[in-house]
Amino acid sequence: MKLSRKRARAKILRLPPSVPRNPLVAPTLQRKAGTHGKSRKAERRAARVALRKEREG
Repeated sequence: MKLSRKRARAKILRLPPSVPRNPLVAPTLQRKAGTHGKSRKAERRAARVALRKEREG
């Protein structure tokens, strides 16, 4: 009976504690994210549309 109890007991897997994350990284990455400037194509198109509106009056 003692032998079956030893087999039934689950083994605990012990891992070394993980290194804490750098608290300064997340805010810097968030600052980089976001919308960037318009593409050259969008700028050309906007200029063309503005010129057409100006001509039409």
